[in-house]
Amino acid sequence: MSTLTFLGATGTVTGSKYLLEAGGERLMVDCGLFQGEKELRLRNWNPLPVPPSSIHWLLLTHAHLDHVGYIPRLVKGGFRGQILASAATVDLAKIVLPDSGHLQGEDAEFANRKGFSKHAPALPLYTYEEAIKSLEYIHAINAQSPVEISPHFTLRSFFAGHILGARMLEVTVKENGTSKRILFSGDVGRFPQLVIPEPAVPEDGFDYMLLESTYGDRLHPKEDIGSRLTSIVESTASHGGTVVIPSFAIGRTQELLYLFRELIEDQKLHSVPIHVDSPMAIDVTHLYEKHKEDHSLELDAMEAQGIKPFSPPNLHFDKTVDQSKRLNDAHFPTIIISASGMATGGRVLHHLERCLPDHRNTILFVGFQAAGTRGHAIQSGAKVIKMYGHEVYVRARIETIENLSAHADYGEILAWLKRFSKAPGCTFMVHGEPRASEALRQRITEELNWNVAVPTYLQQVTL
Repeated sequence: MSTLTFLGATGTVTGSKYLLEAGGERLMVDCGLFQGEKELRLRNWNPLPVPPSSIHWLLLTHAHLDHVGYIPRLVKGGFRGQILASAATVDLAKIVLPDSGHLQGEDAEFANRKGFSKHAPALPLYTYEEAIKSLEYIHAINAQSPVEISPHFTLRSFFAGHILGARMLEVTVKENGTSKRILFSGDVGRFPQLVIPEPAVPEDGFDYMLLESTYGDRLHPKEDIGSRLTSIVESTASHGGTVVIPSFAIGRTQELLYLFRELIEDQKLHSVPIHVDSPMAIDVTHLYEKHKEDHSLELDAMEAQGIKPFSPPNLHFDKTVDQSKRLNDAHFPTIIISASGMATGGRVLHHLERCLPDHRNTILFVGFQAAGTRGHAIQSGAKVIKMYGHEVYVRARIETIENLSAHADYGEILAWLKRFSKAPGCTFMVHGEPRASEALRQRITEELNWNVAVPTYLQQVTL
């Protein structure tokens, strides 16, 4: 009897983990961290319902932490199988996971030194060294054509249009002479795309689909992103302020650099210093230049014309701690792009601590802010934010550009689903907060007459 168990991304946009079992074999799709509310983050410390050593394969849709960030913990718990992903996702994971281990160790050390942790001592979920060890199990695979992983599982992948390397995964589960096709959407990207290919429309006829619902209750504004960016930067600069952009190191940072380059080259925006203060984002930008197979851009033609797509004028990569600290002394208009995107950790916290109390500055959010994160609190109008054990007053201007999101809104998802000629047997709403998942379920049911369900945490379905 083959089964599917939802180990995460139910009732939340984080912690993506799904377990398939067939013929005595176990295969997991995605292995992400829970983020946001404390109740969710505590799940990262709980043991999985099955021993990690009993899982034979792990397939990855893409390299964001909420899809890969639990891997070192899985390996620490005894996993010794194969982790399979696209070549770009493998390269990104080699950056993301050690960075995550480093930041967790750094945050634990800082908490212990400052004495504001409730735990004595504060411990990281995993260390940098444990993250490095977990990379031994990750292998690149090109599954554009079906690849038989075992007699019970076959894999095929499709462009997801989310970030570099992102794929939708079709897993065919075979047992007792029958087979079931399951599509894991991962995160579905936008239409159209700036840099990477648009989401593919897989050949349909699926028995099940797991569909993300991050923006299941919202439409992205139909605004001119370039004009909005220009307006925010110019008005902040006119007051001598700094624009701080908490940005995801993968995808969002590179799109911002691409947009800033276009705006400045087209003389729509005055050139101001742009600092990317995130070692990971800097390394990822180089990968965006490397993995041309994951681009919709004609990179070779652009380079032949002397165009560097992710290099606007006056760009500075601040990789060292000293370079980052020197930004504290900047007394002129500046753009600082720094991770993390939801202000949950990383260097951006130091910039927020310095810039939030000053009304001349602007904090610009360019991505989804999950409930329970600092980013969500600031975006929602909090007047005071607790950081590093003390209170920071919010006097800076707070802005959001939702149209830069890497997630399709409900209108884009519905338009994508309408291109399927046949409905899946059952579609499960995952990777969304409860209101968003339920709203998208209702819309798909009413407009497409599909069979749609919203699964619960640890729910098991017989296939």
